[in-house]
Amino acid sequence: MATPSSTFTELVATTWRNHSKDVKDNVSNNNALYKRLAEKGQTRKEDGGLTIAQPLDYNANGTYQRYSGYDILNIQQSDVITAAEYQWRQIALNVVASGLELRTNSGSNAIVKLAKARIKNAMRTFKNNFSYDLYADGSLPNQINGLQALVADAGTGTVGGIDSGTWSFWQNAVQSAAAPLQGGGAITPSATTIESLMLPLWLNQVRGDDKPDLIVSSNDYFTFYEQSQVSIKRYTDSDTASGGFVSLKYKNADVIFDGGSGIPAAHMYFLNTDYIEMVVHRDADLSVQEDMKPYNQDATVIPVLWMGNMVCSNRRLQGVLKA
Repeated sequence: MATPSSTFTELVATTWRNHSKDVKDNVSNNNALYKRLAEKGQTRKEDGGLTIAQPLDYNANGTYQRYSGYDILNIQQSDVITAAEYQWRQIALNVVASGLELRTNSGSNAIVKLAKARIKNAMRTFKNNFSYDLYADGSLPNQINGLQALVADAGTGTVGGIDSGTWSFWQNAVQSAAAPLQGGGAITPSATTIESLMLPLWLNQVRGDDKPDLIVSSNDYFTFYEQSQVSIKRYTDSDTASGGFVSLKYKNADVIFDGGSGIPAAHMYFLNTDYIEMVVHRDADLSVQEDMKPYNQDATVIPVLWMGNMVCSNRRLQGVLKA
């Protein structure tokens, strides 16, 4: 007959494995950026490596040449590929029960309720904290590169090991209301001015077929945009709405407010999600580990591990609108 500890361990392990997809779905339904990456297949699993290497197509081929007849052709090597290098970041959750809890909840129904309560708490904790990390600047110890790191307010910074102060191709675009891209004096964001800030940034980000497909906004800027569209409001398709998000359209991009997920106030991110990916290690994708028993405590600890990072392969095609 199984002891309460082994029963608890089995319940947690099997339940978590069965619901690991639900946990990620809960994150995506709580975070517009993660949902878009998942829907577009911009998530990938790696099986190892000291770091996450992300190839970058950063320069044009220099051999493009107009010629006539016997002109000498340019066959020089073009240096067009480099790589960004992102560090692995790790997250751990521990589903814990003391020996006292396990023994006093040893009845079959009681132990099931205890396991379910612990799992529900762990799922909620991961969803809330990971949603915050996705928008953070990565400044906390061992934190992933959030959106404020990949698409920085200053447009610069060292991302993926590349100093954008030295390599300008690696700077993201910045539309500041205080110093607009289009020149002129400062603009106070409002329902009547928000599009005058959005359009120059949009035009700056279009490169042929490449253009922003997602605009994630703080609640205040989303409110300004919706108020500006009173007579011509266009909502997005039902698939986005069914994911828990009410969104508008700007050109061909979905405009979604994500104020509950850690996005800073007075911000709009113009994202080309073809160049943003979530990379996860295949052995630590919310993976349940073997239970452990501390040598100096009467308890059972079941670790759940995640290892990966959010990466960008083209910062130039990402932009931020800020105050």
